[in-house]
Amino acid sequence: MNAVSTSESLPSVESELRSVPPNALVGTARRLLADRAGAREVSLFLADYGLRVLRPVSPPPDTTGEPVSAYDGPAGRAFTLQTPVVEPGRADEADGAGRAGGDGTATVYVPVTVRGDRHGVLSARLPAAGADPAGVRGLAEFATALGHEIAAAERDTDLYILARRTRRLTLAAEMQWQLLPGRGCGRPEFVIGAHLEPAYTVGGDNFDWSTDGSQLTVTVTDGMGRGIDASLLTSVTVGALRNARRAGVSLADQARLADQAVYAQFGGKVYASTLLLRFDLATGTVQAVDAGSPRLYRRRGDTVRRIELEAQLPLGMFEETAYEEQTFTVRPGDRLVALSTGVHGARSPEGALFGEDALRRALDTAPTQAPQEVARSVVSSLVEHFGSTELTADAAVVCLDWNGRDATPS
Repeated sequence: MNAVSTSESLPSVESELRSVPPNALVGTARRLLADRAGAREVSLFLADYGLRVLRPVSPPPDTTGEPVSAYDGPAGRAFTLQTPVVEPGRADEADGAGRAGGDGTATVYVPVTVRGDRHGVLSARLPAAGADPAGVRGLAEFATALGHEIAAAERDTDLYILARRTRRLTLAAEMQWQLLPGRGCGRPEFVIGAHLEPAYTVGGDNFDWSTDGSQLTVTVTDGMGRGIDASLLTSVTVGALRNARRAGVSLADQARLADQAVYAQFGGKVYASTLLLRFDLATGTVQAVDAGSPRLYRRRGDTVRRIELEAQLPLGMFEETAYEEQTFTVRPGDRLVALSTGVHGARSPEGALFGEDALRRALDTAPTQAPQEVARSVVSSLVEHFGSTELTADAAVVCLDWNGRDATPS
């Protein structure tokens, strides 16, 4: 039997997943796939905060199994490439990532992704007949439904959040990760991928986005200071920006209102450098306010150039700061990369800046990668340049691929 592959079965699957307690999703997934597809050894792997490993989720009182690489092996390939991976069973092979199956089975790994935000991988050992293209598509549909339910369940349980952790987060990092919209977002017009480091101790860096039928707003914020003080500053800044954005005011007024809120709270003693971008989804026109130090680069064809914006005062530095918008245009095929100071200002042990040359090299090594992988690649290059995974400054990377909107009537 194919794995949940018919249009009639998927709604009932979603209904069953919605009906169970939030902590019972993995157990329910195992039961549904066993009943409907003859699946065995069903596992849900979630990516850790550092995007280095995929950790299996086991409901209490079970213990969490061993993590697998988020880069290598069948699970890592499914996550990185965002495509199903099928491992035919072999009686002489057995390991934690590719299970043995000399009895006519295959282990299928499919991405668990929700609206462009990559959560992890679902694996299931299926009868060989169920691992055909239709069965793989069915399992992929099931994984998407499961991903949506996990996203909703995280409001009511810590099970899936804890599964993503290889170690305890600092309080500052806990606050920052709770502020984020996710690590990716996708629509026909654009795809976003983003990453933060040091993942378990980040304090002041943040990214945010929101989209509707006509616009996309993206912000990258670099809060002054370190630890809990930086996190508190960034929390106020992001909250103020969201409040202003939801009031429907212009981008410049969003910066102005957030500036006033931060200054009112901190009196100019600390401030938040912020890049604000608003994209018109129909035309590719971008309004921008550069309020501080995050930098923006564009790759167009084989050329990588910094988009020069007028540097204005960071949010909260002075009272009643006025901000002005600038405009530029993106074309289909353009790739934008926004970097916080912790990236473009990082120095090697010899004192060399990470800088534009290092960024270009990082982008040149991954011209066809998805934005999520580009963000991860830039951070990997930064860590290599810095010489340690324990970065001394927060680093935020946001990569956006612009596809544009097809003007041809459907």
